[in-house]
Amino acid sequence: MHVPVHSAPLPAAGALAVLGLVIAGAGGPVRPPVPVRRLAPPVTAYVASAPGTVTPIRVAANRALRPIRIGFSADAIAVTPNGGTVYVVNEFASLREAGDLVIPISTATNRVLKPIKVGLQPFAVAITPNGRTAYVLNDLSATITPIRTATNRALRPVKIHGGPVAIAITPDSKTAYVASRSGTVTPIRTATNRALRPIRVGTGTVAIAITPNGKIAYVVSGAGTVTPIRTATNRALRPIRVGTGAAAIAITPDGRTAYVVRDTTAGTVIPIRTATNRALRPIRVGTGPVSIAITPDGRTAYVVHDTVAGFVTPIRIATNQALAPVKVGTGPAPIAITPDGKTAYVVNESRRSSSVTPIRTATSRALRPIKVGLSPVAIVITP
Repeated sequence: MHVPVHSAPLPAAGALAVLGLVIAGAGGPVRPPVPVRRLAPPVTAYVASAPGTVTPIRVAANRALRPIRIGFSADAIAVTPNGGTVYVVNEFASLREAGDLVIPISTATNRVLKPIKVGLQPFAVAITPNGRTAYVLNDLSATITPIRTATNRALRPVKIHGGPVAIAITPDSKTAYVASRSGTVTPIRTATNRALRPIRVGTGTVAIAITPNGKIAYVVSGAGTVTPIRTATNRALRPIRVGTGAAAIAITPDGRTAYVVRDTTAGTVIPIRTATNRALRPIRVGTGPVSIAITPDGRTAYVVHDTVAGFVTPIRIATNQALAPVKVGTGPAPIAITPDGKTAYVVNESRRSSSVTPIRTATSRALRPIKVGLSPVAIVITP
């Protein structure tokens, strides 16, 4: 079939020549500016150490940069979803100040920004997925301090009955769930920072996690139960028995399985099918498991054992099978995995080790430890 071609008048001087993408000007043709591609900032792990330093580690090279001094003590750390700011909890500032501090660090320059005063004995910080608010848990004050990340301004603290223990925020950023040692969970509406009616769960609460679809919050009790909470109604469902010594929880990226770590002599991990809230056969991993992280592709869970002979146990999620343990440093506990899932970083807390061990997830092989500040306690990795 013949398609007729219709002629059209040529563009006037100064107009864009369609085929050549050349702009005509008084001095002859001028090429349009070439768009500048901004390079993404390098992925960096930030490791907080108890004496008051934060060590950046360039992930691509596993190279530690110059430590950043943040004050007397560092206890917890979080990073905004855009990777622009790291927030470090400085617990013992109250020895000098009428309140403890959170120290913001600009990741673009690794420069400490103006400290933010919060409540007494802060020990944890979490940031909403939309990046607008950081929530700081204050133990002695029994409060949560919201911080507006755009201005780094602390807002009015929210009182938590029984004292906060752990926090998890829904993926839509609308609600923060704060577990307390009194055996309750307090929902907080992030738009207004208003606490709703507390939800009764098991005593001895130690951890909380929310499914990726935001529908269920799982609250772990050291007394041996995991209580699901339906977030649409804030109603607690029937507790799931997992056994005493529960210490941590992580949920797979597809939301199908929650893994609960039991810190006992035998050491087990209990998988829970989220569709039925049924506990499956325990996975034996060995002495002293305390924390867990799951790769972004959902294939492997890494369980950290806080022992003198520190090690990490990989679990193949498809089969719930524990693989050969990976040797790391002394007294490991916190763990973080890079956004691409290629490397897990394990913090070796003992003063003797004071290092971070990278683990290549493709092979579960430990690489050379990276020295950081004395007694490291927390780690976070930029997006």
